[in-house]
Amino acid sequence: MNEKLIREVQSVPGLQLVAVTKKHTKEEVDELARLGLRVFGENRVQEFLEKYDPAYEWHIIGHLQTNKVKYLMGKVSLIESVDSIKLAAEIEKQAAKAGLVQPILIELKISDDPNKTGCPLCEYPGLLDFVLQQPHLRLDGLMCIASHTDDENKVAEEFDQMKEFSRQLQQKVPGADILSMGMSQDWKLAAAHGSTQVRIGTALFEPQD
Repeated sequence: MNEKLIREVQSVPGLQLVAVTKKHTKEEVDELARLGLRVFGENRVQEFLEKYDPAYEWHIIGHLQTNKVKYLMGKVSLIESVDSIKLAAEIEKQAAKAGLVQPILIELKISDDPNKTGCPLCEYPGLLDFVLQQPHLRLDGLMCIASHTDDENKVAEEFDQMKEFSRQLQQKVPGADILSMGMSQDWKLAAAHGSTQVRIGTALFEPQD
């Protein structure tokens, strides 16, 4: 485990570290917990259910299929990857059934990479309006996955664009102040451009420098 990286991220004021445990074991999750981490992110629902431990806080960060939403109710503190009205409607339906309010983030497709997921920017206003009308959804902020490129200027521009979307959202929805952006390869850049939450997996499991 890269304890040096954990300390480095945790030393940044106002920055939350979500440990991404995709393809790692429950034993490795417990090891990270022993190092002081308590918030874990999973991409796939099935893998999440295999590792779920109510002692920890869990986020779903991967593309979410509507037929899997029902398995998450009461178990995840944040669904970060809400990218469509269809998905938001299903989360509302299942949260209502469970008698709870589900915190979510809207995932925006800030990158022009066709392989990246997220709500297209042209559809964001409609999704935002829909989410804000749902009594069992609580919008806590925004999420994105930046372009995977060595061009730091391009990534920085995407992060700055997200920061502006976040600023506008907070004017409309006070308290929706989470800006989840930055992963193993670009977390420092994300933090410098306004991220409040970084999702780091690969680098956590690498040996310390």
